[in-house]
Amino acid sequence: MEMREKAQVMNIEEIRRALLRIAHEILEQNHKHIGELVLVGVKSRGDIIAHRIAENLERIENIEVDVGAIDVTLYRDDINLHETQIQVNSTELPFNITGKWVILVDEVLYTGRTIRAAMDALMDFGRPAAIQLATLIDRGHRELPIAADYVGKNVPTSRKEFVRVQLAEEGGIDSAMIYEKEDE
Repeated sequence: MEMREKAQVMNIEEIRRALLRIAHEILEQNHKHIGELVLVGVKSRGDIIAHRIAENLERIENIEVDVGAIDVTLYRDDINLHETQIQVNSTELPFNITGKWVILVDEVLYTGRTIRAAMDALMDFGRPAAIQLATLIDRGHRELPIAADYVGKNVPTSRKEFVRVQLAEEGGIDSAMIYEKEDE
């Protein structure tokens, strides 16, 4: 299936500002339990974004927040629907999440199925006091009753479109683009 670039929805500066704003919002909403706060990014871009939010939290409030990464591949409800071989990444949670206020971080929120899988995976590692969701882009089209607590940008899309976030840590420059599936 061919994809064509349709529009840029965020550039490097817009991404930087959105993640800074999300960090401020997290501090406002969690000031009573800031010492129990941890960030867990959904691989493979949510973990990068979680680290950036943690850096912002440190700059703003001079606090260090533990950051982990979770792979949801084996928790997905569509795992048997793929014809290609599935690649499982490692989960890195070097801290106990029981009793913690977990901010789950992903780059794009779409149907909600990845977040459901991430919550299932988190529960295998402990019982958090609460789970909140931060996403750089919310593109709509939810199939499950999941909503983000912190959103960098709402980007209305059609189901024929695809949102791709590229980050400098992956060897490119920060940007978020909409691609459209071309009819064959």
